[in-house]
Amino acid sequence: MELEAIYNSDDYDSEVSGPRTQSHCRGEGKLEKLRGSRCVLLVLVILGFICALLLLFITLQHISITAERDLLKTYKNTVEELNHTISSLQHNNTDLKTDKHQLEDKINDLSAQKKQLQNNFNSLNQKKLELENRVTSLNDELIEASKNETLCGLDRLFFSDEAKSWSQSRQFCRDRGADLVIIKSEKKQKIVSLLVNERVWIGLSDIESEGNLTWVDNSTLNQGFWRKGEPNDEHGIEDCVEIMGSHGFSALNNWNDLPCSQKRKAICEK
Repeated sequence: MELEAIYNSDDYDSEVSGPRTQSHCRGEGKLEKLRGSRCVLLVLVILGFICALLLLFITLQHISITAERDLLKTYKNTVEELNHTISSLQHNNTDLKTDKHQLEDKINDLSAQKKQLQNNFNSLNQKKLELENRVTSLNDELIEASKNETLCGLDRLFFSDEAKSWSQSRQFCRDRGADLVIIKSEKKQKIVSLLVNERVWIGLSDIESEGNLTWVDNSTLNQGFWRKGEPNDEHGIEDCVEIMGSHGFSALNNWNDLPCSQKRKAICEK
């Protein structure tokens, strides 16, 4: 009985353990499949993550390249602008150098002109001093001559107040009991020149005999006080004589022949 029970018990365990083992194996197979699916899923997730990272890297790389390209283009434009600016500045610098040279030349010219003007000014000052000394000397001579008016005849000299021809001027003098002045000495020449401050007629002409200058008292000219190159009887019509005075001319040599129809004032002598 007991053996039978045991036997039966073994059969029961055998019967029971048999199905349990099969069920257990099936469970383990499903678990393995599940684990395999999870591994595949994990791998896929990892691969997807890697792909996402790669995509992100590629995108960032593209963005970086694009930014670098834009930056390079900007640098290139900036460099071109700088080169253009440099070229413009160089051109302006060349123009400025040219202007500088021109200004230096003008400054040199002005300096030379200034020096020339200074020399002219000094020369004029020298001439002024010489003329002042000359005027002083002539005034001294006039004062000296005036001490004896009767001898020099200064009290008998007077001027007309209107410019007329030589003949009309002579008539002006004759209407007043005088005639155009006669000058026969160097001393009288200087005195008359000092009295005259413009061109006036004197009593000398060759109206009566061409080429033979005579005074209004019909005396022949023995000594003349002519300007250089005079008398020249230009065009053959200069028959009367004027005195130019000492203002701007020599007090000694200042006679000139000219047409008698010219208008001049007269210096008369009683």
